Amino acid sequence: MRRKPVYDNDKILAVAPMMDWTDRHCRLFHRQLSRRALLYTEMVVADAVIHGNRARLLRFDPAEHPLAVQLGGSDPEKLAEATRICADHGFDEINLNVGCPSDRVQSGTFGACLMRQPDLVARCVAAMKKSAGAVPVTVKCRIGVDDQEPRQALWALAEQAIDAGADALWVHARKAWLEGLSPKENRDVPPLDYPLVHALKADHPDRFIGINGGIADLDQAAEHLDVMDGVMLGRAAYQTPGVLADVDGRVHGERFPSPDLAQVVETMADHVDRHVAEGGRASHLTRHMVGLFHGRPGARAWRRHLSEQAVRPGATGAVLREGLKLVAGEGALAAA
Repeated sequence: MRRKPVYDNDKILAVAPMMDWTDRHCRLFHRQLSRRALLYTEMVVADAVIHGNRARLLRFDPAEHPLAVQLGGSDPEKLAEATRICADHGFDEINLNVGCPSDRVQSGTFGACLMRQPDLVARCVAAMKKSAGAVPVTVKCRIGVDDQEPRQALWALAEQAIDAGADALWVHARKAWLEGLSPKENRDVPPLDYPLVHALKADHPDRFIGINGGIADLDQAAEHLDVMDGVMLGRAAYQTPGVLADVDGRVHGERFPSPDLAQVVETMADHVDRHVAEGGRASHLTRHMVGLFHGRPGARAWRRHLSEQAVRPGATGAVLREGLKLVAGEGALAAA
């Protein structure tokens, strides 16, 4: 059942779309840790949605809701068609990628390249809105690319996207350097400019604007949420996923107890068994879980066990169940 994210009066904590990381197995794992966090797919190119294997590209478990799909592209007509398909498929939000600096998007002139063409972004958003029905259409961008002046580039992009009907704007508070930096370097080297994104929100008080980039934990997220409408965690959510266990209480004020990490592992072990029975490998799921006990006793033994055992032929959910015993023996579950 679809659950539409609310972009008018709710604060949102989201897990960023991350290529090679936020696949359906990762998202299902993250959902065990937070009922309320907004999850995103990896970027899917509009052409692939239209012409590719949708059963594989767009597959998700109903438990993943609320779930947004991120689209890559720069052709308004193709993005409109991909949006219609994704909306019909049951996603809760359609997001346009205006921030990815990879070689793939540069060769296709989309992603962060679109920061240079706010008028084209506006046409894409307008076309997507016409196809989306009641599903929100959002934009994720950088503060600029290469030698752009961020105050000019970001404001131009934001205002045109908002005028075209974008329901929310998520801003990665770094420039993307398309010349001279690798995609990996673009995640770390360009300096963060949180005050700039805060200023954008101050200039658009009635619009949902969220912030992304280098936010390490919920303490930092809470500071941003005093100013912004939403916070998007990337590597922090992936590398130290236990941070998501406190999202529902700290961000949304829910009084449900934090998830029991032992039960999370048991639930995911069952998913591993089903995935293996369908012809998959245990490591497709376990690779997303190595950081679950980060900072707790037994974390190193857990990581080593998963890294060594889950890749073996015939590995099943038993790998997780055995790993849980190692952690319990170190007292990490009691610490939870």
